[in-house]
Amino acid sequence: MGYASPDQTAGGIHTRLYSRAFIVANNSERVVFVSADIGMVSQRLRLEVLKKLQTKYGDLYRQENVVLSGTHTHSGPGGYFQYTLFIITSKGYIKPSINAIVNGIVKSIDIAHGNLKAGRIFLNKGEVENSNLNRSPHSYLNNPEEERRKYKSNTDKELVVLKMVDSDGNGLGLLSWFAVHPVSMNNTNRMVSSDNMGYASYLFEQEMNAGSLPGQGPFVAAFSSSNLGDVSPNTKGPHCINTGESCDNINSSCPIGGSNMCMAIGPGVDMFESTKIIGGTIFNKAKELYRTAQQEVTGPLNAAHQWVNMTDVTVQLNATHTGKTCKPALGHSFAAGTIDGVGGLNFTQGSVEGDPFWDGIRDALLGSPSNETQDCHHPKPILFSTGEMNVPLPWHPAIVDVQIITIGSLAIVAIPGEFTTMAGRRMREAVKNELESRGSLGQVEVVIAGLCNIYTHYITTYEEYQIQRYEAASNIYGPHSLSAYIQLFSSLARAIAENKVADLPKGPEPPFFNNSQLISLLPLNPVDKTPLNTSFGDVLIQTLQSYKRGEVVEVTFVSGNPRNSADMAEKTFLTVEKYENMTNSWKVVHTDASWETRFHWNKGTGGQSNVTVEWHVPSTAHPGTYRIQHFGHYKERPNFLPVMKPYEGSSGSFEIYN
Repeated sequence: MGYASPDQTAGGIHTRLYSRAFIVANNSERVVFVSADIGMVSQRLRLEVLKKLQTKYGDLYRQENVVLSGTHTHSGPGGYFQYTLFIITSKGYIKPSINAIVNGIVKSIDIAHGNLKAGRIFLNKGEVENSNLNRSPHSYLNNPEEERRKYKSNTDKELVVLKMVDSDGNGLGLLSWFAVHPVSMNNTNRMVSSDNMGYASYLFEQEMNAGSLPGQGPFVAAFSSSNLGDVSPNTKGPHCINTGESCDNINSSCPIGGSNMCMAIGPGVDMFESTKIIGGTIFNKAKELYRTAQQEVTGPLNAAHQWVNMTDVTVQLNATHTGKTCKPALGHSFAAGTIDGVGGLNFTQGSVEGDPFWDGIRDALLGSPSNETQDCHHPKPILFSTGEMNVPLPWHPAIVDVQIITIGSLAIVAIPGEFTTMAGRRMREAVKNELESRGSLGQVEVVIAGLCNIYTHYITTYEEYQIQRYEAASNIYGPHSLSAYIQLFSSLARAIAENKVADLPKGPEPPFFNNSQLISLLPLNPVDKTPLNTSFGDVLIQTLQSYKRGEVVEVTFVSGNPRNSADMAEKTFLTVEKYENMTNSWKVVHTDASWETRFHWNKGTGGQSNVTVEWHVPSTAHPGTYRIQHFGHYKERPNFLPVMKPYEGSSGSFEIYN
């Protein structure tokens, strides 16, 4: 979920996805921040999580004090949305997907709740170099020059780190925010992957939980999203993939092939190396900041939340002028995609005029946008007037969460989408001014937490909106969206500063559509079959007898469809095991959550499929005897009822030597 590419269907596992929960509590209040390795948090997902928390904990964890944030990996599952646009682009509403994500988030909160102990929090921040670039610099340049002069870069390079320790100073966790898109794994990838930010978490947790397998051990490290809307990790920048020349122009277009040839890459030779470089650089800076953190975070805990009808917010632009937000709509440049993932059709970024061909198709199939909506979104040429499309369900949300939690002098602003760099800067400044000028918190550190609670695409500045690149075309509530959000979040900050949160109106509740209204576009997987004279788990292609460090071990098994394995959240589809001579037993050294392994599912015909497991032997591997095992389930249908049966298979043993 993220690239909205119908060809990008899951076909394996690169790394596992995790939910990481942090609870901060005092004698009277508590706040929860969850960072989940998913593309974004949907409204349906949040409502389902809150329902489960209510059942378990009553009013202890509720809409006001629980923030759910997605890391924004583009290589995670879809199927957990209740609005039609997202249903169409992620093969419908897929119950196994949303159930797995809800259960994982709730479990992470359960673990944090059970591990609450006395401790201290320290804050540190520093700049991460060579890890991001602005993918819409021409839009950024349309912001006022005097505003741009306040900053030395067109992206935010600051990494904010919270260090959490127990009363004895032992490390408990790290919670951080950094602005970069997790799209180092590009749209050709078909393996589940937590991408660059997930790799930073993986490195930090592996170091702090020495000797533990990934996903195990007490220390939790979250690298959360921030104002990443116009920020790419592909630091070599946009080039024409057919000629090699730069395409860093306002339309991201190439002389030959147009916008479909303009793509950004780097810094590595492939997406795996790029993920490793970007994630590793962020990890190294976080490690330094964690080690040197000295500024203690103390003070009261606060939480403020409202639901708002974002289609009808009046914005006070200045003393004499007001503006309004709009019914949702997407512009033509939305379909162009970005330099991180092109759209594939003949759409171009920076389009401020419609296209008669595509507009004609739209009008015939979906109807034309109303004059009111077109005027409200000007200068955006509307491709999809989603706020006027309600079949079979609304295509976009109208009711949106706005939320701030404060931990002492730290304010976390939960943004329901993707803020651009300058949009985030304006929001931070506005919230900081409200909290510092009206309250007793002293000097406040404000962080933007992105992709929180509900997804509403992008939020740009008014000036960036005029250029109508991808981010602006995806700014669904119109040119005054940012001003509306600043007004709304400033109101929350004011209520916190003046101790008037209880006076905030709750706002209109969002819809919770019946399951019967939510359709799945994913066909049921068929009964699994094996090739003649084979069984599930049999080896089709065996390993070699020996390998050197740095080489790749491969083995292929007869397999079932991985979708049959609904209970694998706490298990693994593969293990790499080393034979221990001292105990005459096999020890698991890697699972499908390990960076060094890759799990590829290859779908055949007639219900047949196979799995190829790769182990990229690291330089740290100890010489010795190894094997690879694969675990899964196959589907039978005796008496017309589906039954999932477990199976496993093992490679032959092989040697690793220096």
